[in-house]
Amino acid sequence: MISQRPAEAGDRAVPGHWEGDLIIGLDSSAIGTLVERTTRYTLLLHLPRMEGHGEGQRVKNGPALAGHGAEAVRDAIAATITTLPEQLRKSLTWDQGAEMAQHAQLRIDTGLEIYFADPHSPWQRGTNENTNGLLRQYFPKGTDLSRHSRNDLDAVATALNSRPRKTLGWRTPAEAFNEHLCSLTGSVATTP
Repeated sequence: MISQRPAEAGDRAVPGHWEGDLIIGLDSSAIGTLVERTTRYTLLLHLPRMEGHGEGQRVKNGPALAGHGAEAVRDAIAATITTLPEQLRKSLTWDQGAEMAQHAQLRIDTGLEIYFADPHSPWQRGTNENTNGLLRQYFPKGTDLSRHSRNDLDAVATALNSRPRKTLGWRTPAEAFNEHLCSLTGSVATTP
């Protein structure tokens, strides 16, 4: 539970602590969001519908063909977060949705400590909730999110990460994140 999360994640003093969620669209389409708490750097997870979605009746206890079932979300998070240095993969805080049912395997695959917000407490993941609100400018409610390609999501993430933030002293999330990457490697780095 979030009450067991280290204090360094709560006070945003140390980078590498992430918040995550799904934004849901028309016909159960979805995009996953990961936001780093210190820098507000955002990564978007492409969750395409699986083969067979919308064809006939859903098989009871079968795979979630909408593309945001536990396996698909676990794989998308793992594929995305493992592109980062280990020092920037400390923890992930999520709500208590069924899409995180494979959190134990995700921890094994990525080394991330996984924490869950208390039920009905979105403010405990406020950075992610704020980011999801910003993302609705690009992905309005009631639209089919499955029509967006990986390239579309990368372009939106770049736009969001290039937006100066008052809370970062008017730096962009990309600049703040890049500073942390440079401090880890001791050289000039570019954000993923």
